[in-house]
Amino acid sequence: MTKDLREFLTQIKKTKDLMVIKKKVSSKYEIAALTAHAEGGKALLFENIKESKFRLVSNLVGTRNRFSLAVGAKKDIHEPIIKAIKNASKPKTTTSGKFFENSATDLSILPIVTHFAKESGPFITSSIVYSKNPELRAQNSSFHRLMPIDKKHFSIRMVEGRHLHRNFISAKEHGEDLKVAIAVGVHPAISIAGAYQADWGKDELEIANSLLSKKLTLVKCPFSKMHVPSGTEIVMEGKILKDKTHKEWMVEMLKTYDQPRKQPVFELEKMYFRNNPIFHDILSGYGEHHLLMGMPIESKLNGVLKKKFPQTRQIVMSNGGSHWLHAVVQISKTKTTNVKKVIKQVFESHRSLKMVTVVDDDIDPSSAEQVEYAMATRFQADKDIVLIKNVRGSSLDPSSDQKNLKTAKLGIDATRPLNRRKEGFELADIPKINKISLKDYL
Repeated sequence: MTKDLREFLTQIKKTKDLMVIKKKVSSKYEIAALTAHAEGGKALLFENIKESKFRLVSNLVGTRNRFSLAVGAKKDIHEPIIKAIKNASKPKTTTSGKFFENSATDLSILPIVTHFAKESGPFITSSIVYSKNPELRAQNSSFHRLMPIDKKHFSIRMVEGRHLHRNFISAKEHGEDLKVAIAVGVHPAISIAGAYQADWGKDELEIANSLLSKKLTLVKCPFSKMHVPSGTEIVMEGKILKDKTHKEWMVEMLKTYDQPRKQPVFELEKMYFRNNPIFHDILSGYGEHHLLMGMPIESKLNGVLKKKFPQTRQIVMSNGGSHWLHAVVQISKTKTTNVKKVIKQVFESHRSLKMVTVVDDDIDPSSAEQVEYAMATRFQADKDIVLIKNVRGSSLDPSSDQKNLKTAKLGIDATRPLNRRKEGFELADIPKINKISLKDYL
């Protein structure tokens, strides 16, 4: 198992899943456009960036194959994640962090990408923030976008009520700024763990350590006292100021513009980076963003549902729902299966979900065409709908009540009615179809 970003890049280079781009490119729109063209394909490593001496990688885990490779999955992509969450283990610490090779106090040397027109500025999109709750003293890891304001300051987006925001509010109530360390350029297993919404007081780096076969080592940062992965490419230490805000907005998972908000400001103390450092950029609303955010949730849902409802075969966060708002549940239905209870449990397990569709085990939940077929032939709107009104939804959904974060949720039972003639729903089979090829008859 690889331990840091460079080892992972070497691994995917051997499998010809990495494209190295030596031609000079600009961080303003050009890198974003090239990454968009790579959607569903290879990771990109840019070695010659006009505005910076740093290298940059994008579309790093932009496919399920590379995501599987990152977590060490052999068959079931969810198995190692579920196992890592269950068997999270504390990483070892060391005094030698590779990122201490260089230091600076000027954020402008970073190749921060301008992605979309009409955004409030360029953004760091891969940044993992490490913080501690002043009372619990437990460290937390979480993804947060950063927009540069000047050479020493970023705005930082924090969703109200989530762990970093709770840590920030706690520090603010004590009259203090919140000291943090920010990592950019880590092994994707660390990013995947950082995207997982662990229980309050739990350290996501322990999940990362389990995913990395307990080979993760941490280094204590001198200013913030946070522990960060020793192989990190870039580490920024500083504090989130208790009394300063800055307006920002950017494109989110749905490829729509987030609403302008005044967000807290991060002030840099010192930045550290490896020799010939590699910056990681995630293109919002595209494959890597969807998989990094959605797959840990998909794994969580599979673990919860299979335990509570053994007839569950798999749960897929759909492409059309940006791997965040819609889920499809495949079950082996029996006479005792209460599909509506299954639907309600899925909603309870991931509150951002807006729609849940349940299908039989002869329907591929990852195929939009097959799911629609199940709805067309096995669903009746007057009795197979679960409608939940005026509940907490996702802040990313522009159709929801953005002020109060309230939405309506839809559950669809697209499974066969067991009190009807079985043959009427059976998919017809042509014998020997898989043993015959048309080309053999030409």
